[in-house]
Amino acid sequence: MAVVLEAKALNKTFGAVTAANNINVGIDQDSVVGLIGSNGAGKTTFINMVTGYLKPTSGTIRYLDRDITGMSPRQITRLGICRSFQIPQLFGNLSVYENLQVGVGIAARSTRAMAGARGQEREEIETLIERFNLGGYRTHSAALLPEGTRKLLDIAMAVAGRPQLLLLDEPTSGVSAEEKFRLMDMVMTALKLQGVTVLFVEHDMEIVSRYTHRILAFYEGRIIADGAPEQVLREAEVRRYVIGEHTPAHGGADSGATSHG
Repeated sequence: MAVVLEAKALNKTFGAVTAANNINVGIDQDSVVGLIGSNGAGKTTFINMVTGYLKPTSGTIRYLDRDITGMSPRQITRLGICRSFQIPQLFGNLSVYENLQVGVGIAARSTRAMAGARGQEREEIETLIERFNLGGYRTHSAALLPEGTRKLLDIAMAVAGRPQLLLLDEPTSGVSAEEKFRLMDMVMTALKLQGVTVLFVEHDMEIVSRYTHRILAFYEGRIIADGAPEQVLREAEVRRYVIGEHTPAHGGADSGATSHG
């Protein structure tokens, strides 16, 4: 199976703080990989380096066997890596349809000539509206959407960029317990239809167990476990440092975690 993303000897320091410590990992095409860890464990730092928002202190990142280390977020997006955010990044004064119009339009200008593309753009927007069940909100202002629908729109906006690799930052945060599985079912079905490799940060172990093929567990900037969900979630270090079992009341093992994700 082809390797979509590969990090080698990846490090990131902020002064005396180490936010990523010798990360070595490869992500296979068509896989769904969950990133878990307490706040400050290094998950978001890793995502930010892959997407160009942070430049590694040392090490390399390769995407489809091309070195993307230190490239800008725009360059990386154009290559086929897109992301959604924990706090949805939407145009609040625009409708759902208009937000998708912006996303699809930007992708079109990046990948093909505009001549004759308008009809295709409309078709792509309608496909996204259908796949993410946004039809009932098409004319609604993004700023006034329910939180779960805002998340869906943010992910649909990322998918509008036609990614081969999509990174999701806490897709179910702020979403009610009743709504989270419905949201993830919809998202994962849509992404499978698009043929997208998915890497997502998540604190909800139910979500990680149900929707991933593989888990990377982070602690103090290191990957402390890597494997199938049923294997990783049983490991002693993961249960102590990530899930929080057998942790002293005063905070113990997590008290030294950084604040960089």
